[in-house]
Amino acid sequence: MSESLRVDLLVIGWGKGGKTLAAKAAKAGRRVVLIERDAAMAGGACINVACIPTKALVHAAATRRPEEDPQTYLAEAIRNRDSLVAKLNAANRAMLAGSVTVVIGEARFVGPRRVSVIADGERLEVEAAAVVVNTGSGPRRGGVPGADLPHVHDSISIQHLARLPERLVVVGAGAVGLEFAQMFAEFGSEVTLLSRGPVLAAEDEELRASVLGVLADSGVSLVEGVEVVEVTPASVVTTAGTFAADAVLFATGRVPVVPEGLGAAGVDVDERGYIAVDEQLRTSADGVWAVGDVNGGPQFTYISLDDYRIVASQLLGSGGRRRDDRVAVPTTTFVTPPFARVGLTEREARERGLDVKVATRDVAKLAMMPRPKTVGDTRGVVKVVVDAGSDEVLGFAYHGIDAQEVVNVVALAMRAGVSATQLRDGIWMHLSSTELLNEILDFG
Repeated sequence: MSESLRVDLLVIGWGKGGKTLAAKAAKAGRRVVLIERDAAMAGGACINVACIPTKALVHAAATRRPEEDPQTYLAEAIRNRDSLVAKLNAANRAMLAGSVTVVIGEARFVGPRRVSVIADGERLEVEAAAVVVNTGSGPRRGGVPGADLPHVHDSISIQHLARLPERLVVVGAGAVGLEFAQMFAEFGSEVTLLSRGPVLAAEDEELRASVLGVLADSGVSLVEGVEVVEVTPASVVTTAGTFAADAVLFATGRVPVVPEGLGAAGVDVDERGYIAVDEQLRTSADGVWAVGDVNGGPQFTYISLDDYRIVASQLLGSGGRRRDDRVAVPTTTFVTPPFARVGLTEREARERGLDVKVATRDVAKLAMMPRPKTVGDTRGVVKVVVDAGSDEVLGFAYHGIDAQEVVNVVALAMRAGVSATQLRDGIWMHLSSTELLNEILDFG
């Protein structure tokens, strides 16, 4: 049996950008269908398998006391993670209930702005005036012999280990690799982190050294400049030797997850397999947009949210927003303490021939920011790069407590044209980590 629907907006995938757009369009009186292939992913990857559950585990690991049994503690941390995810999952279902038609099934394009989906054993065909693809990305697996063994994990499967591994090898030292390596070391595993090249190579040396020092203090053994050749049931074989492992995590990047039938829809992909879009996120097919990870942009939930704004401005507003409007976009790697940055490094600024003022301080030596001392974590470094002529903040990097919050203040200042002097003279609440701006920007 089959049924056909004609709607104003079809969203494929329950990620941040898509679900927000679906809710907004429905509120504006549009008829909206959202198709999600996995019922367990209601709300998208961020709340179910990525940002939120992993940061809950990071926090749990960082707060484990030495006397607490690692196996018992990990099991409780996973239960708490699952409880949190269930609540968020339910909240996301409620957000769309009654206003958006949600269909659980695999969407396949069968023509321009037209998809077919099998749901509850029946075939549904949906045609829409506008289609937004929001199908995201997935972890890249190892691609070497043995990468499919039962003890080999990606960033999703490792969140539900039955037992804490005595020896964990993490392959890949991007943000995910760093976060999981430190997390499992603090849960109690012996962790070896393998990297093809220098870790945090794009960062200035003070910040790189600070982050790697904290990882080492947490018990992470870092090996740089190695290639994985094979995974065996008890080890990881590399070009630099063999490392014993009870469990292996491949944190080697992500790959796009695209709907079937893109050709029938007239939607092109780029050389990496991501859906090709312009600065307004329009695909090669009229009336089809792609938001979130699947369009090949920065893979952050807050970028997906901004993608929503760009598409919403075209469907519901003036149409003025574009990707190239984005400036001073901050990032954070949630090691403990977190490492955040926005703008240029000192090296990048000098390579551009800019005349800059630079200040670097150890967090422990910041006299005007006592918050780290009050909470007992004075690890880290802060660094700022300022244009000597214009007093413009060109870059800011902070490895330390509350880094993810302070970087937002600096990023906003950079977007708004607030000068380094104005930030220095800002009245920042005491006690707060933002107070570091009073000191780090005092070049006098």
